[in-house]
Amino acid sequence: MSSKRGIHELYNADAERADKLLWGRVTCPLTRRGFIRGSGLAAMSAALGASIPFAEFMPGGLIPAAFAQADGSFYIPGKSGLTVLNDRPINAETPAHLLDDPITPASRLFVRNNGIPPVTDDIDPLDWSIDVEGEACDRPQSITLRTLKSRYRNYTLQLQIECGGSGRSEFYPPATGIQWTTGAIGCPEWTGVRLKDVLEDCGITDNAVYVAYEAADSHLSGDPTRQPISRGVPVHKAMQNESMIVWAMNGKPLPPLHGYPLRMLCPGWSGSVSGKWLTRVLLRDRIHDGAKMAGQSYRVPCKPVAPGTIVADQDMCIIESMPVKSLITFPKSGVQHVLSKTFNVRGHAWAGDRRVQKLYVSVDFGASWQSAKLKKPANRLAWQHWSAKLNFLEAGYYEVWARAVDQDGKSQPVVLPGWNPRGYLNNACHRIAVMVNA
Repeated sequence: MSSKRGIHELYNADAERADKLLWGRVTCPLTRRGFIRGSGLAAMSAALGASIPFAEFMPGGLIPAAFAQADGSFYIPGKSGLTVLNDRPINAETPAHLLDDPITPASRLFVRNNGIPPVTDDIDPLDWSIDVEGEACDRPQSITLRTLKSRYRNYTLQLQIECGGSGRSEFYPPATGIQWTTGAIGCPEWTGVRLKDVLEDCGITDNAVYVAYEAADSHLSGDPTRQPISRGVPVHKAMQNESMIVWAMNGKPLPPLHGYPLRMLCPGWSGSVSGKWLTRVLLRDRIHDGAKMAGQSYRVPCKPVAPGTIVADQDMCIIESMPVKSLITFPKSGVQHVLSKTFNVRGHAWAGDRRVQKLYVSVDFGASWQSAKLKKPANRLAWQHWSAKLNFLEAGYYEVWARAVDQDGKSQPVVLPGWNPRGYLNNACHRIAVMVNA
């Protein structure tokens, strides 16, 4: 009986050994740069079908983007082209090239569920109500969607939403959880009311610490006493102008998979704090203790740890603002390009609660970087569009890398950020494969 090992499995087991086995590449332990020449360079070039002009700069242990990025798709009604990563509950991500729209269409927004969505086919959405209450709420109220629309000022903002585990599949040792690649991000337009307007109307007491949600989805076990997820944010985040209770996406009612008829939205932080199918908003006098708030859920080590380290729960800190990140959305990885023509590339960049200040691109595996044109966001906490024009000096296999830097000078790491047990916050540079022909 023979067995086959995929390239990811081979590299995850021992990247340096995989380099040596596949290409004869030896890695310098100080620089992580690969030394690939002779028969090894010939083997990799043959597999790619082209020479590699900047092979001397390729980091050791790096799987070429042409091999690393598989293209799989599965059909969900209204979500053609998304890759399904789990079906109970449904979770699906969007290939990077399908995220090219400046405003993410509903059909292209990733799906992240923790439980079973409620049946809402026969409801009157205007009668849907949320209870606003809690230890730090002075005037508890039950408020319908009809009242939200009429009592409070309505806003429409373009706001980013990203799963905290986006990019988890690249970590090694592997982290438990859905193996997202790069597609658990989107930036639609949302319509609703400011969360702070509702909270102020219901009375925030001086001892308020956290604002949390409860929702109508059911636990996978079928146990009605268990909640699949109930998370929240500190009061200061809930009181930002961009934190909202929303009922529409891109001018239409929320799709069922995205929280119809009502959801909370706290952009710039892990999408897990933006509860769908909203039924309760809780003003807490403590850090919220709902489902997936304790233990290691949506937490990272408070201090950096070595890969594979077992970290005690008390040494894990709650994820707050997401890190600076970018995505190449055009062209699709694996594109063929004619040497004599200018190569146009574009994408999006975002930085949690902050703005992106600079965007750079590289065609030589990060040995040098070129500034890209970066646009201002549509509003605070929307992603920013970028574009660049590149030229290649000779034919061969290239990778285009994108690297964003935020307003505080924090940059995306070239390959991988610090490892953590649950595989959160991977903001490594996105890259695409380009075959340049003479």
